[in-house]
Amino acid sequence: MYPKGIKAEQHCPIYAVLEEKLDILRAMLHGFDYSDFLTGGHGLLAKTANHVLGIKEGKKRFCDTALAMSKAFTLCCTLDEAKAEREEVAFFQAVKVLLTKKAISGKKKTNEERELAIRQIIGSAVVSEEVVDIFNAVGLDKPNIGILDQDFLNDVRNLPERNLAVELLERLLEGEIKARFASNIVQQHKFSELLTNVILRYQNRSIETAQVIEELIQMAKKFKEAAERGADLGLNNDELAFYDALANNEESVRELGDDTLKKIAHELAENLRKNVSVDWSVRESVRASLRLMVKRILRKYKYPPGKQEEAVQLVLEQAESLSAEWG
Repeated sequence: MYPKGIKAEQHCPIYAVLEEKLDILRAMLHGFDYSDFLTGGHGLLAKTANHVLGIKEGKKRFCDTALAMSKAFTLCCTLDEAKAEREEVAFFQAVKVLLTKKAISGKKKTNEERELAIRQIIGSAVVSEEVVDIFNAVGLDKPNIGILDQDFLNDVRNLPERNLAVELLERLLEGEIKARFASNIVQQHKFSELLTNVILRYQNRSIETAQVIEELIQMAKKFKEAAERGADLGLNNDELAFYDALANNEESVRELGDDTLKKIAHELAENLRKNVSVDWSVRESVRASLRLMVKRILRKYKYPPGKQEEAVQLVLEQAESLSAEWG
């Protein structure tokens, strides 16, 4: 294609970028055998992602490099030299999707369908995000997260791809915290902070992979318990959100007890729902009126004076979170 002695990377700077990024990705997989990527299917994808996650800051480095590789390949894919790399490019693209995809498909696929999907990816060098799924890759069906049962947690605990198991649990919990506690700012903050702390210790290599998996599994169990407390306390979701805001300090729990806190939560939910308007959060006069109403209710039930201001602020933040649903 080029005059004798002239290499493609010398003639085409974009191809040189492609080769550079491929070399970086290959170096990251040094010591890991991915030579059967044409036929390895989802199982090899899982093992490769697991290897990358075992490298310090490996996920970010791999994904950033794979993104640059993909852009370069798009610009020079008509070159014969680039076409010769297309299968490996597609494999690295698929690993990146597995590492970064947040939305997880609930569709179940047979082993044959999975293998067909990966062959289609490799054959076209175009990644279809629908078929690169972290649950599929490790051989698990997507769980009904609302009932995170022991069998599913045991399956995750026993996965041979330990780093990928951590990634799976992190995504599972992160997504469900946002979905389940979208309107309960106390619980959302609590579990987000717990998750962040565990993952940070894992990334800093201050705890072993097996230990972080156990901690995340225990967190999943606590999450399930927290999500089901409303029925146990006899509170609906709105009331539970205000109950959590009121019980966010030990002094109020100790002095008032559950029964009184539940009464306050019920009264707050009922009164705020009636009085919150669409634009209340930006109208200072309305906000001031609601603040006084909350203070009156707290004083009525002798909420600890030293904790009232903090509780009022948290209750109003909670009402703001719920107001969209009320509207």
